Amino acid sequence: MSQAGGSPDRDGGAGAPRSVLARAFSLLESFGPDDVELSLGDLCERTGLPKTTVHRLAGELVSFGALERGRYGLRLGLRLFALGERVPRHRRLRDLAMPFLEDLYVATNESAHLALLDGTDVLYLAKVTGHRSAATASVVGGRLPTHCTAVGKALLACNSSRFVRDRVHAGLHRRTPWTLATPGALDRDLRATAERGFAVDREETRLGIVSIGAPIFGFDGEPVAAIAVAGRTHALREDALAPIVQEAARGISERLGVMR
Repeated sequence: MSQAGGSPDRDGGAGAPRSVLARAFSLLESFGPDDVELSLGDLCERTGLPKTTVHRLAGELVSFGALERGRYGLRLGLRLFALGERVPRHRRLRDLAMPFLEDLYVATNESAHLALLDGTDVLYLAKVTGHRSAATASVVGGRLPTHCTAVGKALLACNSSRFVRDRVHAGLHRRTPWTLATPGALDRDLRATAERGFAVDREETRLGIVSIGAPIFGFDGEPVAAIAVAGRTHALREDALAPIVQEAARGISERLGVMR
């Protein structure tokens, strides 16, 4: 049977994507938040595809501008960035949130983030930071698991239980010794988050970093995204920071309601 995007590819392991389009996307999605360049060997290992297939598809993606050749391998191309900037819903949300993120940074001198749910992860749409801010795990365009991030837990706590079940089934992997890695611990944390109206990541994503997050709601009252401020464990006071983050989230929610 022929595959979408062209004739069937018969090479590759049992777990490898089968259609040409799926294989091309699997190459692009091989790049993690901290990856600058990947070699053909890296791409083969991460996708499960044979080197001949990776070489052929990578060459086509380079010709389209989706990948670029670097000094040590391949990197994501500027054409992907340009296409991403055309996504209207995400662009509008980011533009509405940016003044609030900038205010949070000015008030705290720490990183302020905007993210939304993407399956069992959160996808970071914006980040405001400075040279005095602590190094955090989030990057714009990158993903992190919902169960260990403040933005992720803020969204899980006010979404349906299906999202929590999906996260549990995907695995509650430990990123640090403090990551909530059992369903019971996560459930207790999400209940506390729902009661107080904000989420806390206490060194669960990166050691030495604490993050406070709050959800953003659309005009229909449904959660659409979350914001958070992250900083050094010894420098952030939860009781002082939480009201500021919650107020910023309410401000963005109100603007979304007015500008629907």
